[in-house]
Amino acid sequence: MLALLTALLLAQSADFASWTHAQREEFLLSAKVVKVKTLTQGITNSRRATLEKDGVTHDAHVQAVDEYKAQFQGTTSSELNFKDTYKFNLAAYRLDRLMDLNMVPVTVERKVEGRSAAFTWWIDDAMMTELDRHKKHQQPPPQHMGLWNQQMWVLRAFDQLIANTDRNLGNVVICNNWDIWLIDHTRAFRARRDLLEKKNLEKCDREFLGRLRKLDRPGLERALKPYVGKMEIDGLLARRDAIVSYFDQQVASQGEASVLFNYLPDRSGKYGH
Repeated sequence: MLALLTALLLAQSADFASWTHAQREEFLLSAKVVKVKTLTQGITNSRRATLEKDGVTHDAHVQAVDEYKAQFQGTTSSELNFKDTYKFNLAAYRLDRLMDLNMVPVTVERKVEGRSAAFTWWIDDAMMTELDRHKKHQQPPPQHMGLWNQQMWVLRAFDQLIANTDRNLGNVVICNNWDIWLIDHTRAFRARRDLLEKKNLEKCDREFLGRLRKLDRPGLERALKPYVGKMEIDGLLARRDAIVSYFDQQVASQGEASVLFNYLPDRSGKYGH
C-alpha cells in the first residue's frame, strides 16, 4: 500500500514543464511501456503508448511506419522514390534541436513489440489540433493573434525547408496558451531541390533566417544521420539556399520591417535545455 501511494504521489507531482530535452529523451528511452492503443486518425497506424518509470507515467505518440516505393501514386500526383518512414520524425526533431526552434516535441528511437519506432513526447497541455480549430471556426484570442501568425510563418518556412508533403491540419497541436507543436513528419525530407510552395513564404523570423544561413553539410550529417541520406541532405541544402535567396530578395524590394519579425527568442524557455 505504501509503495502504491508513493507511486501515485510521484506521478501527480511530476513537473513535466520543467523537464529538459535530455530528461524527456531519457524517460522515453528507458521507461517501461505499460499500454499501447491504436489511434483512429491518420493512415500510418499511429499509436499512443503509456510509459512508466519510478512511479511516473507519461504517454508517447508512436509511429513505426517504414515504407519505400519506387513510384507512389497519390490522389493528385505521383512521386518517385517514395518514402514514408518513422525515421523522418527523428530527423525533424534533431533538425529542430540543431536550429533551436522548440516546435517539434522530443522524439527518440526505440522498439515496440519488436519493431523500431519513433516515440514522440505526448503534448501535456494540448487543447486541440488545427483541424479541430477549423471545425469550430475558432480564432486565437486577440492577445495571442500576433504570436499565432508568427508561429504559422515559422511553421510554413520549416515545412518548405524539410519538404514536408503531409502537413495536414491534424498534425499541428495547439496548447492552452496557443503555442503550437508540430508532429508526424514521416513524409518529409524529400530529395527534391525545389520548394513545395514558395507562396507560403510570406514573412520570416530573423533568427530562423540567420540559423538557416549557418546550416552546413557537416553539421547536418552529424545531426540527422542515420535517419536521412546524402540525397535528402542535398535537397535540404538546396531548399535552404532557395529560402534564403527568396527572403533576401523580399527584404531588398520591400524593406526589412515588412518581411522580418522577431519570434523565436520568445520560445527559448519553452522547456529547459
